[in-house]
Amino acid sequence: MFQNFEAKSEGAFGKKRLAALRKEMRVRKLDYYLVPHADEHQNEYLPVRAERLAWLTGFTGSAGFAIVGLKKAIVFVDGRYTLQMRDQVDLSCFSGESLVDNPPSKWVSKNVSKKARIGFDPWLLTVSQTEKFSKAAKACGARLVQTQNLIDRIWENQPPQPHSPVRLHSKPHAGQTASDKIREIQKSIAGKACDFCLLTDPASLCWLFNIRGNDLIHNPLTLGYAIVPAKGKPKLFLDGRKLSDVVRNELSKISDLHSPAKLARELKAASSKKSILCDPNLVSVKLADAITKAGGRIVRGRDPVVLPRAIKNKTEIEGTRAAHLRDGVAVCRFLAWLDDQKPGKIDEIGAARQLERFRSETAQAMGSELLEISFDTISGAGPHGAIVHYRVTEPTNRKLGKNSLYLNDSGGQYIDGTTDITRTVAIGNPPKQAIEDFTLVLKGHIALAVARFPKGSRGVDLDVLARKALWERGKDYGHGTGHGIGSYLNVHEGPQSISRRGMEPLVPGMIVSNEPGYYVEGKYGIRIENLVLVKKAEPIPGGNTETHSFETLTLAPMDLRLIDLKLLSNDERDWLNIYHKRVRQELSPHLDAASRKWLLSATKAV
Repeated sequence: MFQNFEAKSEGAFGKKRLAALRKEMRVRKLDYYLVPHADEHQNEYLPVRAERLAWLTGFTGSAGFAIVGLKKAIVFVDGRYTLQMRDQVDLSCFSGESLVDNPPSKWVSKNVSKKARIGFDPWLLTVSQTEKFSKAAKACGARLVQTQNLIDRIWENQPPQPHSPVRLHSKPHAGQTASDKIREIQKSIAGKACDFCLLTDPASLCWLFNIRGNDLIHNPLTLGYAIVPAKGKPKLFLDGRKLSDVVRNELSKISDLHSPAKLARELKAASSKKSILCDPNLVSVKLADAITKAGGRIVRGRDPVVLPRAIKNKTEIEGTRAAHLRDGVAVCRFLAWLDDQKPGKIDEIGAARQLERFRSETAQAMGSELLEISFDTISGAGPHGAIVHYRVTEPTNRKLGKNSLYLNDSGGQYIDGTTDITRTVAIGNPPKQAIEDFTLVLKGHIALAVARFPKGSRGVDLDVLARKALWERGKDYGHGTGHGIGSYLNVHEGPQSISRRGMEPLVPGMIVSNEPGYYVEGKYGIRIENLVLVKKAEPIPGGNTETHSFETLTLAPMDLRLIDLKLLSNDERDWLNIYHKRVRQELSPHLDAASRKWLLSATKAV
């Protein structure tokens, strides 16, 4: 199994650990200390060693921040994690704030007293973040102070740095050689009149050099850095323990290999009187300071790998279609199995385990392999479905009770693609209100799936389509509608998104999720998620605007028992019937007789 169900939160130790941190703060004459959910690479999912926020507060979500003062401590989370934070954090020690409505830097500007000293680890804050905190500190007369990591000083038996083996990701799956990618990125660096670029994002590193690893749970990344010049060989900084002779030899053909411990020295040597392209949202202030102190000039700009990585090539698109086919077969087998279980017999852990078995078995039967799951399966029965990023543990494990909803959000990592799908299903007879709510969410999902939009449109322009039906009933959801996704890389990938903050134009070749939802605390949660590919739309006679549209990649039925057909328009019914016909045609040849019979019923025309 790729997932375990141990209770990871250690919120019960919050008071003791908070006291130890404050003791260290007093030694350094600090009034406040910043604890981001971050590592040196700004990963969303962290190696265990870097889970400092979770260790201190008990909060295990993938986005958060803490500000610890000598008298009060605050944990900041976004709307996905409000309920989880309440469950995991000792609220007698920490208070909660919105990461979006009252972000940490804003809180500092309004709450920190004059002459206060605010400590932080310069490896963990980016250039942009540090500037925001510096401005906030200046506004209230406080001072930002770089210091060593104080959590590391008090964390007994802190796990070591990961060093999983590096694997080559060959052209048949990548679609391009690493050499071709490097030349493409070097043109971009030269086009910005820079001498070289500093890459700190492991996803960019893995994509550019066609490598993968397992330094992070579920996301196939290896930790490292690269200095990519406008001309010549890049310098690649990887822990030598990760490299087999074969991998070392291949990487040596396209780069000069170094230990990460030598990054500062090599950066200093390369920076003197040079222009260095740095992404201020990714590069730590520690590395930026090293460049400027060595006489280098930082040129601010987005990581040049981000956009090429997001726009999938032909090979990656074909691979992700293949991955979604076998993943759809596995999910269909799971849904058929689940429908055959008596209410109250199966629990959340049992369901998650069974789905993982189906993914593994199906991949093998179809000539592939499930290399990992793409994140901890969200297996939420009844009220647990309302916790947007719920992670089932042995203490929280709940039966799938009768007359309720069950939400399953899951995905797989395959050599040719990464998947992410959510289905909400009825267990027994669902509550009447849940049927209406599910239908409203479905209407939003369909509105986005069929959208045709002008070239240059951004996620923020489309987000309203998924919310309109809910808004008309005075309802909404507190998370984004869609995120980008990698090609056997991160399950969450930028720069594209569909949300109120989605400012990146959607370009053909990008993959995003379509996942509106609705949540009733203490009762149920609803989310319907498919992945979609941005593509050029066919021209319309008489039209004069180039437009784009979406191709739905995910293949799995939606629960007809949860749909109030009276709330669907004829066009919406047509979309559902066409989608279900496609699901039936593509999945049926790979199913056994029992699952095929179930699918025929689950996708009948309405």
